[in-house]
Amino acid sequence: MLDIKLIRTNPDLVKQAMKNRGKDMDAAVDEILAIDQKRREIGTRADAMKAEQNRANKEIPAMKKAGQDISALMQRMKELSEAVKECDAEIAQLEEKQQEILYGIPNVPDESVPIGTDDSMNPEIRRYGEPTKFDFEPKAHWDIGADLGILDPETAGKVTGARFHFYIGAGARLERAIINFFLDTHTQFGYTEVLPPFIANGASMTGTGQLPKFAEDMYRLEVEGQEMYLIPTAEVPVTNMHREEILDGSRLPIRYCAYSACFRAEAQAAGRDNRGLIRQHQFNKVELVNFTKPEDSWQALEDLTHEAERVLQLLELPHRVVTLCTGDLGFSSAKTYDIEVWMPSYNRFVEISSCSNFLDFQARRAQIRYKDHPKDKAQLVHTLNGSGVAVGRTVAAILENYQQADGSVKIPKVLVPYMGCEEIRK
Repeated sequence: MLDIKLIRTNPDLVKQAMKNRGKDMDAAVDEILAIDQKRREIGTRADAMKAEQNRANKEIPAMKKAGQDISALMQRMKELSEAVKECDAEIAQLEEKQQEILYGIPNVPDESVPIGTDDSMNPEIRRYGEPTKFDFEPKAHWDIGADLGILDPETAGKVTGARFHFYIGAGARLERAIINFFLDTHTQFGYTEVLPPFIANGASMTGTGQLPKFAEDMYRLEVEGQEMYLIPTAEVPVTNMHREEILDGSRLPIRYCAYSACFRAEAQAAGRDNRGLIRQHQFNKVELVNFTKPEDSWQALEDLTHEAERVLQLLELPHRVVTLCTGDLGFSSAKTYDIEVWMPSYNRFVEISSCSNFLDFQARRAQIRYKDHPKDKAQLVHTLNGSGVAVGRTVAAILENYQQADGSVKIPKVLVPYMGCEEIRK
């Protein structure tokens, strides 16, 4: 959530930032300012009445002692009390309305983010390796999975529905091997491993920015009369570990890595990438989450991105890093790097990780703060997260980039100890 002070002092900057994102939010910004002005006016009036109440409270004992009639003053006090209650109620309504609008306004992109309309305008920052070449006609990972008997979307379709998968035998073992390899690698970078709940409440979803904006893209549950959600990413429960907390500044940065299943209804993405593992309603992911002091978050973004890249380098998968332009930037992010892995079946790079700096956008919503010293004023932390990385897409990339002419698939060297074999064959 944006700071109301930013909107109050520099509304034109916010309006232009939204236009750079491809959104016209002038009316929303103007409404926030109008509400803010009205709220402040009512607050000033209420403060004046409260000051009058305080003066009267001091006068009444003296008047009683002097035998003076206080009936008129008591009547005035009653009127003031009712008026103050009305003002407080109106202020509460205005603040609720203001927050509702603020929840719908995305983060302001950092000035280093390139202005653009869509992913075609995301500049490449660096590249690792070159697209895989074959001396035979390569197959798509869904065909490889079917031929080897390790991926079964048809049975999953019967059991659940479209865009779900059963992993069978070596396919299931490969998925598990990748998860363990990712967690082992990231904990070596100094991350603390956590295994979070896969269900979160509405307050947690609001804290990280999924609600109210993206409610239709999530799976909603009702548990004992409470509205709950299947998590779309471990970012949600892990970030909310510290919701409404004041952290000891000496603990920062705090860095967590977490495996979770992820669930996305993706109502707006229907019909896209229906085949294979690229766009599933349920998939596995290892997530990296950082809490930092404000002055450290930009370096943390660079470090986080390199840490996410490292697992792909160890797997020797060709990939590149791009900076998302303003029109492709996520709702809560001030700046995002996407890591894209080479997929031969697509003949292009495909996103496998997003690494983002949210600045204080999530922390303000979730009220995550810190103090260096007990007497200091609490400050908002900066939060960052990145996929470290998406597991199903890694399986797809390994199947396609490591496929052999005889239909087998070589196992990347770093995964052999986890798999207990050097190849998958029929």
